[in-house]
Amino acid sequence: MTFNELGLKDSILSAIGDLGYEKPTPIQQEAIPFLIENQGDLVGLASTGTGKTAAFGLPLLNQTDETDRITQGLVICPTRELCIQIANDLENYSKNIKGLDIIAVYGGSDIQKQIRKLDKGAQIVVATPGRLVDLIKRKKVRLRNVDAVVLDEADEMLNMGFKEDIDFILDETPVHKSVWLFSATMPKAVSQIAKNYMESPFEITVGQKNEGNKNIEHHYYVVKERDRFAALKAIIDYHPSMYGLIFCRTRRDTAEVADKLMANGYNAEPLHGDLSQAQRDRVMEKFRQRTLQILVATDVAARGIDVDDITHVIHHKLPEDVENYTHRSGRTARAGRKGVSLAIINTKEGRKIKTIERIIKTKFQSKDVPTVNDICEKQVVNTVDKLTTVEVDEKAIEKHMDVALEKLESYTKEDLIKRIVASEFNRFKKFYEKEGNLNARLSDKGGDDFGRGRRGSSNSNAQRFFVNLGKKDGFNQGALLRIVCDSSGINKSLVGKIDIMNNFSFFDADKSYTDAIIKSMQNVNFEGKVLNVEKTNSSSGGRKGGRRSNESRGKGRRNSSRRNQKSKRRY
Repeated sequence: MTFNELGLKDSILSAIGDLGYEKPTPIQQEAIPFLIENQGDLVGLASTGTGKTAAFGLPLLNQTDETDRITQGLVICPTRELCIQIANDLENYSKNIKGLDIIAVYGGSDIQKQIRKLDKGAQIVVATPGRLVDLIKRKKVRLRNVDAVVLDEADEMLNMGFKEDIDFILDETPVHKSVWLFSATMPKAVSQIAKNYMESPFEITVGQKNEGNKNIEHHYYVVKERDRFAALKAIIDYHPSMYGLIFCRTRRDTAEVADKLMANGYNAEPLHGDLSQAQRDRVMEKFRQRTLQILVATDVAARGIDVDDITHVIHHKLPEDVENYTHRSGRTARAGRKGVSLAIINTKEGRKIKTIERIIKTKFQSKDVPTVNDICEKQVVNTVDKLTTVEVDEKAIEKHMDVALEKLESYTKEDLIKRIVASEFNRFKKFYEKEGNLNARLSDKGGDDFGRGRRGSSNSNAQRFFVNLGKKDGFNQGALLRIVCDSSGINKSLVGKIDIMNNFSFFDADKSYTDAIIKSMQNVNFEGKVLNVEKTNSSSGGRKGGRRSNESRGKGRRNSSRRNQKSKRRY
């Protein structure tokens, strides 16, 4: 099948022909004809990098009336980077349609400039949820005549806490509109949006729900916790031509890993929320142009990265949610290419690998961390390849050749080759011989699974504590355990059951340390948010002074969500 058979306008076909589009991908083959021929709702499920933008973008352009300046199409996506990318793609697809305007509105940019563009009118608006809500409340964007609303990467938007914003936006659009929902995974929250805002949607699933991209190989390396960075370094050194993306859980980890890599001479930089928008733009531009070899990023900052030729995705630590693993690994093997997703795990995380395998329906390969000999062989081959393929400008180097030949005349060809090999071998041998064997074995006891939300069990000598942060804040068991132990100085063996809820958390600890925990953990900063810790009156969770009612708990969650939106909307 070709694009000519899908029913698209000639002006669109000529534009995508110039872009080199020949055959539609599976999601495009199914979605485009349906959306052109029907006015109904659609749910499109396909892994990242399978061409979802064209799957909704081409039919959206096909049905837009360029002679009418009112906004007819709305695309909502999770991040600034993805918003810009989608708008650019739509402009490329519609370059032969005169009079059609597309505006991208997103946080981190001058809102007044965006308002001036909106005042002139645009048939299609591409937006991030937070900025769009702001513009709606200012009455600067009008959605009452929208014919189609696209929710791109819906699961990502919900993971980032944008559900309230999406509900608000959809309530501002007409009842008769079509809703096109595209997602890589289908968690319950996405299903609920489909239930609330769509009527008997036509569902297209490329592969199986939550299934990973078949072009990605999945590997894992088992190491002791203290050896994570050494293992990461060995993996990078074993793949000298890597053009890769390293994922970390937190901004702190991202900055630390990037700093260590740069200190060791690697061409790497961080990408996280503490950077200014100008800094993030600069880093992303370098990465897209391949003047930056390795990008170290948080899950949130990396959402919307649309670079086709990333060879490797490395998980410095596995994410808390399986859905995030799917999105992380989907940064490679885009547009039909091959790619590798590498996870570094500790001895207790084997169960997490099994959980991912079950959900994405793909088997992982267990790999050994490369040895010094493995690394040196790869590096020597890489050096020789560079020498044999380098372009020689005879005229430019002619005047320097006499000096070089004079200095090297006492060496045979074999001596020179030995020195080239030694220059690489010595550099790596010294580091990795000191580190020793980095491989470890999975513990027979297993470890925490994704989403279990608890650690250990309660006992009669335990005090239950309430913490004001939860999953929405990026909080997890490891973070809570680390903060409790680091702040109060108690041993982790004295911390019992941990329950991570959506908006808050609970944990048990030895009663004798109650005062120390309360005092030391107040006002601790986690990812830009301040902790509040209180005692509860029962092991099941009520706070001191009696449990709050369901109604007050709901209000607390809503208020917490609103407070935290500011930091989330920057993306």
